[in-house]
Amino acid sequence: MKLAIIGTGNMGKALLNGFIEGKIFEKEDINVSDINETALNAVTSKYGVNGFTEASKAVEGCDYVLMAVKPQHFDAALEGLKNNLKANAIVLSIAAAVTVARIQGILGNERKFVRIMPNTPAQVGCGVSAVCPVGLNDEEVEFVKRLLGTCGEVIICDEKTLDAIGCVSGTGPAYVMLFIEAMADAAVSLGIKRDDALKISAATVMGSGKLCLETKTHPAVLKDAVCSPGGTTIAGVMALEEAGLRNAVIKSVLAADEKTKKMQGK
Repeated sequence: MKLAIIGTGNMGKALLNGFIEGKIFEKEDINVSDINETALNAVTSKYGVNGFTEASKAVEGCDYVLMAVKPQHFDAALEGLKNNLKANAIVLSIAAAVTVARIQGILGNERKFVRIMPNTPAQVGCGVSAVCPVGLNDEEVEFVKRLLGTCGEVIICDEKTLDAIGCVSGTGPAYVMLFIEAMADAAVSLGIKRDDALKISAATVMGSGKLCLETKTHPAVLKDAVCSPGGTTIAGVMALEEAGLRNAVIKSVLAADEKTKKMQGK
């Protein structure tokens, strides 16, 4: 089985690393394409995969083709390689706001493909990928789940849900990074060294998320477990509530949803 990855940006490289680490594909069975030869050479040197400057050449004979290009370049890139696809090749798209209808408009109604919304923590195997398969059978869906499972959690869903998940998990890392940065700044103001402040803040966020997932306990319960009566934590929680943290987070997700609809022309 062979895979082609079109585009060597952050997400393309993150998923490539996961696929190799998960031993889903052998290195010699992976083709990578990028018009930027410097970027392409860096990837081929690091991962030992096959490099192509022409996407149409990279996809020849491949069973799966991952389109890891920006939305504004997606149509032209897919148009340029579609005639070189194997008859039964499955296209995987991670381009934000590129709809099922838009992909079908290029490939036609007979071609199988998958819309995927991954996020940047896939780089460290802790990502979330929303997956919307179109035309795939059960065996093919299971393979896609196993493939993306090398990079974190996988949620199989319809297109509407995928777009909604993208507004949470796709944009969410930026919000979490702001929170980590703010906690670290506060720690520095208390006299903690910057490197230690960042380490403490990031590890606290990571550990809290893991605690929530592994115990399957509602975050409100876990929050209450830290808030002793009249203690320091409840004082901090009250300050966050006064500043409107919940409302700000909810508005950020809804703003991302509104922008997604505008990008899709809805």
